[in-house]
Order: sequence, then structure tokens, then C-alpha cells
Amino acid sequence: MSWLLSQRWQVVTVLSAGLALGGCSLAPTYQQPEAPIPAQWSVTDSPTAVTIDQLDWQSFVRDAQLRELIGLALDNNRDLRQAVLNVSAARAAYRIQRADRVPGVQVQGSGVRQRVPGDLSGTGASAVQENWQAGVGLAAFELDLFGRVRNLSQAALMEYLATEHAASSVQISLIAEVIETYLARSAAWQQHQLTQQTLAARRTSLELITQRHAAGLTTALDLEEARGLTEQAKADLERADRLFRQASHALNLLVGTNEVTIALPTPAQQAAPLVETLAAGAPSDLLLHRPDVQAAEHRLRARNADIGAARAAFLPRISLTGLVGSASADLSNLFESGQRAWSFSPQLTLPIFAGGGNRANLDLAQVRKDMAVAEYEKTVQVAFREVADALAAVETLHRETDARGALAQSSSKALTLAEARYRAGVDDHLRYLDAQRNDFANQLALIEVATEYQSALASLFRALGGGWLPENAAP
Repeated sequence: MSWLLSQRWQVVTVLSAGLALGGCSLAPTYQQPEAPIPAQWSVTDSPTAVTIDQLDWQSFVRDAQLRELIGLALDNNRDLRQAVLNVSAARAAYRIQRADRVPGVQVQGSGVRQRVPGDLSGTGASAVQENWQAGVGLAAFELDLFGRVRNLSQAALMEYLATEHAASSVQISLIAEVIETYLARSAAWQQHQLTQQTLAARRTSLELITQRHAAGLTTALDLEEARGLTEQAKADLERADRLFRQASHALNLLVGTNEVTIALPTPAQQAAPLVETLAAGAPSDLLLHRPDVQAAEHRLRARNADIGAARAAFLPRISLTGLVGSASADLSNLFESGQRAWSFSPQLTLPIFAGGGNRANLDLAQVRKDMAVAEYEKTVQVAFREVADALAAVETLHRETDARGALAQSSSKALTLAEARYRAGVDDHLRYLDAQRNDFANQLALIEVATEYQSALASLFRALGGGWLPENAAP
């Protein structure tokens, strides 16, 4: 068998000569489409703001409990797991296609034993004939003269990379959803605490008015107004409890585990769970950081390579089949001296008439490339809009939060004054009730707008394609 192994060099020599003929590609020269977006944002960055190149998601998220939740989600979320498996499948498909660019050399063995009738035998008598052979063979390897196989491999590679970036998009969306759900759960908890305090205060007020009404010092209308505010606080408390439970269930689903026992911090500890100074940079940075934009460009490159493969279908195709080994009419003599044998079968295929199939395939490849260009441009435009919307939300919500905070402080002071004036008999009960309603509404509004502001920061970081991955770079 050792001499058979030495025959592989002859096969390699033939293959090297064939491969040297390759190298020509009929794919169009790829040019990245011009991004159909404005040159700058409608708002300007602060000179002290942090750019996404300087920040990964672990640094962006300041809350340690939230970082822990995100880590659990990255390990257990089923949607992300499905996306990772899609990447593995795309990688395997690329490896299968890439294998066609390399000759498949394999050990082959075959044997035939048959009875031949006398009228078909050269001796005129029936006989049993045998034919045995073994060796190293090459099975129908195509010489890639015009880049057909290489373009198909390139298209598979681009599809694999697009799938990989799509998985990064899923990861980005998952982290953003965990942040937003965590913030919603925290807001519901704060609303629940505020409503409990309000309910306790209204119950105390109701007891006081009930006593004054029994003494004939207030009207039945004042009593019913106080009772109505108390019942409203009870209803608001149930609503806050419902929102808190639903947000907890959503976190369970996102994290991928049945038990999320993270205790939310008190409102005093909840300040700035996220970094609040982000710079948008230039709009062109979206092309470098957004994985969905990169995925769209890889798909465009794949369609560009498909055109090269479709063009090559019009030209001759040469494939090689060969075997180097030994052959014998007797199995026992197969590896004896002098039984050396070889075969070499090149095949040339030149399409003459294919019923318009090749032309249709080329037209289809060109149309699909045009579709990929439109998809790429739309992806860039959507990315620009998402960043612009997030910038507008962060800018306006920041100012609104300040205004709501000042309003909440003012209404709290007004409630204190209104209660003192009511107890002193200066004002009637109606003004005191109005102060209670206004203060409660303003406090709830402050919680809601503060949560929206933090969610807008997360949306901005996601829209900019920030460093969500630990290595702060898309794959």
C-alpha cells in the first residue's frame, strides 16, 4: 500500500496545473451605495459627552442589579439562543460551499464479478470474469476558470456574516428590552410606594372629615369628596401592583429563568442607572456600528457575487475525474507488482441551448442585487431616523424631567400649605382636595417622565450601535 500513497503526488501535480488556470471572476466590482441620509443630526452633541467607542454596555449600565439581569438574559434567553444556532447553521452552509473550491481526493475501491455467455465471450465459451481496482481518486473536480465556484463560496460567506450580524442585532434588542422592562418594573414599584403613602394620607384625612361631619363642622359633599379620593387611591394602588407584576413576568421571560428575585432599590438609590451623557457622533458612524446595517451590506455583497456565478454559467465548464492505483482480474493479485493502473477523464461542458434558463438566472441575480441595494438604503434610513428620534427624546425628556421635578416640588409645598390652611379654618375643604389631587398627579408624572428619559437613553445607545458586546465590537 505504501507505493499507492506515493501516487498521490501525481494527482496533486495535475490539480496544481488546473488550479493555476483559475483566478478570473465575472462578478461586478462592488461599490458601497451612497448612504441616503443627511450629513449631520438636527441636534448637537455636548463636548463632554461620551461616545459609544469609549463605552461598552457594562459601563453604560451603572446599576449592578441590572447588569446581573442582563448577564442572565445573555446566557438563558431562548430568542438569542435561536439566533446563535442560526449563525452556526450559516457557518456550516458556508463551509459546505467552500469545500467545492478544493479537490476532493479519496481512496476508492471497486470490484465486479460477472458471468459472460458464450456468444458474448471472445473465446466462444461462457466464463466468469472479474475486475478489481483500488487507488487514490479524484471525483469530478471543477476547474474554476471563470470564478463560478469562488463566487458561490463568496456569496455563502457573505450570508454567513450577515447572519452573524443579525445575531448581534438580536443581542442588542435583548439587552435594550431587559433595560426597558427593568425600568418599567422600577417605575411601577415607585408608583406603588407613592400610592400607598397617598392612600394612608387620604385615609387619615377621611377620618378627620368624618369626625368634623359628625360634629356638624363640614358638609356631606366634603365627606363624599374625601371618600372618593380614598377609593381612587385604592384603585391606583391595584393598578400599580398589576403593572409591577406584569413587568416582573416580562423580566422572567426575557431572562429565561422562572425566578427573578432581584429586589428593586428604593427611589433614593435609583438615581441615574444609566450613563446620561452620550454623543451621537457623525451619521456616517452608523455604517460602522450598527449590525443591521452591516448585515444588509453583507447581503448586498452576496447578491453581487451571485451575478458573477450567473455570468459564468454562460461559459465552458471543465471538470476532472481521475484514479491512480492498481487493477487486476484476480482479487488476490490486486496489489502485486506490475498491476499499476491509472485513468484520467477530463470533461468539457459548453452550454449551447438552455431554453433561456441561464439568461433568466442572470436577470434574477441582477434584480435581487437591486433589491438588496434598496434594502441597504432603507436600513440606513431607518437607522438614521431611530437615532434622530432617540436624540430628540433624550433632549426634550431631559428638560421635561427638570420641569416635572420643579412642578412636583411646588405641588408638595402647595399641599402642605393647603392642609395647614384647612386645619386652621382659613380655606374650605375643596381647595385642600384639589391640592391633594394635583400633588399626586404631579408625583406620578415625575416618575413616568424620569422612566421615559432613562428608556430614551437606552434607545439612543441601541440606535447608535453602541458597544453592547463585551469586546465593544460587532463580529
